[in-house]
Amino acid sequence: MTMVGIDREVLVAAVLGVRAEGEMVPGEAFARAAWSGIAEPGDGVAGLAVGALGAEGALAAVTDDWGAERLVGAVADAGGDELNRSTAAAAIERWRPRAGLSAVLESLAVAARRGVRLRIPGDRGWPEGLDDLGVHGPIALWTLGHEDVLRTLTRSIALVGARAATGYGEHIAMESAAGLVGRGFTIVSGAAYGIDGMAHRAALASGGGTVAFLAGGVDRFYPSGHDSLLRRIEASGVVASELPCGANPTRWRFLQRNRLIAAASRATVVIEAGSRSGSLNTAGHAAAIGRPLGAVPGPVTSAASAGCHRLIREYDAICVTSADEMAELVVGPGDDRLALPSSAPYDAERVRVLDALSSRARSIDDIARLSGLSVATVQSMLGLLELEGIAGAGESGWRRV
Repeated sequence: MTMVGIDREVLVAAVLGVRAEGEMVPGEAFARAAWSGIAEPGDGVAGLAVGALGAEGALAAVTDDWGAERLVGAVADAGGDELNRSTAAAAIERWRPRAGLSAVLESLAVAARRGVRLRIPGDRGWPEGLDDLGVHGPIALWTLGHEDVLRTLTRSIALVGARAATGYGEHIAMESAAGLVGRGFTIVSGAAYGIDGMAHRAALASGGGTVAFLAGGVDRFYPSGHDSLLRRIEASGVVASELPCGANPTRWRFLQRNRLIAAASRATVVIEAGSRSGSLNTAGHAAAIGRPLGAVPGPVTSAASAGCHRLIREYDAICVTSADEMAELVVGPGDDRLALPSSAPYDAERVRVLDALSSRARSIDDIARLSGLSVATVQSMLGLLELEGIAGAGESGWRRV
């Protein structure tokens, strides 16, 4: 017996390697895995066909050499949006070169070996905000990390900004991410250099959840200089992509990745951006789907903040200057959920760890003993103090900088 032209036992075994047994739906899952490699991110015709015919039915249009008229008729009969013949013909032509199903089996095998999971709409861990993208939404997601963190995206904020960030921008990113984590928010970003990386690091150092969306396969961490950061995110958060393992990041895919960042989170904040920064593209996606948009002002003489100022002046972005104001984008001013439940403990723990530090290197165990705090609390606080430039780690231990 075959499914989508492949022996059923082979297909089921391949899908079982990337999905929990209770979430199998083998034919649908395999077809969505195939589509993630056949169609480029944001392909509205692919989204329309999959939405109308189901992933398996739409896949048949490619593997069984349907003509444009047959695809148009099938979508119309299924009650899908109108699709004209020339658009359908162009779509089929760009899909066919990638329609080899053996490549799908190979990517599933690579994903299984790496511990990657395949997620499709309807799964428990599927980010519901992505559905607001309509036919331009992802057909599937490939993820590394913890499903529980995906479910926290209902209370999340995207922090994005320039790769060539200034010290001012990185400082704001660090304080904002830490403050939002303390208010119960998950931090979403794109793992790029500059603002993205600092937002992820601060979220991790604060013990919070963070999700990084990549523009290529999750088995190829990019940028390579953030390999260790992405491994830390994998260990306690989520690394995600709509592209299968082995896919390379391209300029187009970076721009399309930005729509996932905007849609998966409940609001987007641009912390620092030049007049041509890619983070303005993320802001555009957020505004297009009705997500709240905030921008942090900078010095009026700074070219690195020109994009933020433009968002405030021309695109109705809300000027935000603190974690409280960023949180208000999601929960509204005066909401009890804005309160920082751990502010007093945070201040006390910070002072106690600082008291235990000196110019002489000390181990974490020594700092925990001297401060009277747990090792886990000391580790978390040292991470924040390192981001602030107050503490540093060497081979022999931690010391005041």
